[in-house]
Amino acid sequence: MYVQVFFMVTFLQKRGEIKSRKDLIKLDSYPAITVIVPCWNEEKTIDKTVKSLLSVNYPKENFFISLVDDGSTDGTKQVFNTYKDHPQIKLFFQKNSGKHTALNLGLENATTPFIACLDADSYVHPESVTRMMTYFLSDPNIMAVAPVAIVDAPKTLIQKIQLVEYNMSAFTKQMLALVSGMHVTPGTLPIYRKEVFEKIGGFRKAYNTEDGEIALRMHKNHMKIAYCADAYVYTTAPTSVPKLYKQRLRWMYGFINNVIDYRSMLFNPKFGVLGLLSLPSGLIAIFGIIFLFFKIIANILNYIYEKAVQYSVVGSEGLVSRFSFDWFNINTKAIVFIVIIMYIFSVLSIILGTRIVSLKTKFPLYTIPFMIIYSLIAPFWMLRAIYNVATSQSTSWR
Repeated sequence: MYVQVFFMVTFLQKRGEIKSRKDLIKLDSYPAITVIVPCWNEEKTIDKTVKSLLSVNYPKENFFISLVDDGSTDGTKQVFNTYKDHPQIKLFFQKNSGKHTALNLGLENATTPFIACLDADSYVHPESVTRMMTYFLSDPNIMAVAPVAIVDAPKTLIQKIQLVEYNMSAFTKQMLALVSGMHVTPGTLPIYRKEVFEKIGGFRKAYNTEDGEIALRMHKNHMKIAYCADAYVYTTAPTSVPKLYKQRLRWMYGFINNVIDYRSMLFNPKFGVLGLLSLPSGLIAIFGIIFLFFKIIANILNYIYEKAVQYSVVGSEGLVSRFSFDWFNINTKAIVFIVIIMYIFSVLSIILGTRIVSLKTKFPLYTIPFMIIYSLIAPFWMLRAIYNVATSQSTSWR
């Protein structure tokens, strides 16, 4: 709850710094950019991804695309070859060895001063790159800029509730960026100065969460990361609960392991909000949600058991007593109050995030299903992630 209050205070203090530009932007200069797109079995989405990049409003002579195939076994290579003669596109092929190695192959062959990375199932808004580049041109200390990720064309209920989640995430990332606390540069088109990789090295496997690890490494080297709230990239979201579970398990597993690897940053004032708030609160939230969820389940089962015993002893009259819980002998009313306040702040975050994404202040239709479904399933991928970390079990990409 403290973190949510902190975000609201930050919003009130710094809301004027959140950019929401509708008009076309002209830059004083257009530095050359290479976008690296790592691919593994992406035949269904890669063509749309490339076409979105070719439609970006940026001078063609300064905008290049490196497509890297990581040993695909489907028709990805055939799609690649349709672009083999395109002047903006270079093709690279390697044996399957992981996303981070595909990104590094693109890095090794990039000669431009700016490098971007894009997942092969994401699609870029035409104005996003230009809007992101304004940050670099206005502040030489900014080393990376991340855009807003939006769920592309949600069809299933699970995708529609992720749309709500991504809106809330947009608000969270924006607030963290305003206080230099972003702990991830997601694969939906972060742009880096090339000197980042020259100084701290390329991407690492990092438990299949290389985008989180590179951000922590940047912070450890005191490199500034910004968030561009009006640069939009649309991404394909999991369509079902099992697919969502697997993705979030990987994210959670990677986050916990990366925090362990960079534990020297925890509660370290040298790293500001990241060390004192972002990373600690992330870990506390994981354990707190798991504790609260299973404690509620335990008390419900205990209540049912007690009523069953009463019924067997005194009959139906034993079920008339007032409904009450004892949550670890903690004041139930206080806990309920805290939970209600947390949900209220979550709804406010969703509304404000929706405004960042759509420039409209509204209550998203699937907010209630999102809060119910995630409250029921998120503790399970969190618990499994902790178990995998404790037992050194890795999580697969897919």
